[in-house]
Amino acid sequence: MRPVASIKHKLAVLLFSLFALSGAASAQTLKDVFSNSTTSVLYLGIDFTKFKVIDEPNANASDIRDRQYAGINDLVINEAKKYDIKSALHRDNLEHDISMARERNSKANTESIVSTNSADFHRFKDSDVEGIVKSFSFGGKKGIGLLFVAEAMSKSDKAIAIWVTFIDMGSKKVLMTERLEGKLAGFGFRNYVGGGIKSVIDQIEKKKYKEWKEKYEH
Repeated sequence: MRPVASIKHKLAVLLFSLFALSGAASAQTLKDVFSNSTTSVLYLGIDFTKFKVIDEPNANASDIRDRQYAGINDLVINEAKKYDIKSALHRDNLEHDISMARERNSKANTESIVSTNSADFHRFKDSDVEGIVKSFSFGGKKGIGLLFVAEAMSKSDKAIAIWVTFIDMGSKKVLMTERLEGKLAGFGFRNYVGGGIKSVIDQIEKKKYKEWKEKYEH
């Protein structure tokens, strides 16, 4: 008869192997996203934690943090036909959970929001986006997430800079991030920034998705 300890050890090894195989089978990559329209992607909203509002003399930093950030995120969700990320990414379905971005945005430092330095519009590098993702809490979620990281808006240039970022939520690894600029349009801060977000989404649909697909589907 085999010792009980030996049997338990072998059973533990077997279970570990099964879990490892299961994890490998369920892991998703950019190739899965761009080669299969049914691959699950979770839209995580817009992260404004390091956002700069440049050359806007009437900007109210407290109002921007406490009201506008949430309003812009809600706008994208509530007017999904206008801000059609699902179609832009050729998804059969696109789930969303913006609660984590909303919570982070509510704690942004108001003293660092307003800027009169035009160089702030181009200050991010890939490593800055990676740092934001590392500090994100995904609440135990796995799979691929899509996060819009807002770098800055310039009233002088009527433009907004957004880093479109695909993430492996389990490991907090950035799978892809690319900086896109959108044209600001609309009345009121929420709609003005929202117009810029729509411009970015339109670019993804008209041009960027095709480029990404050609790059990552093989």
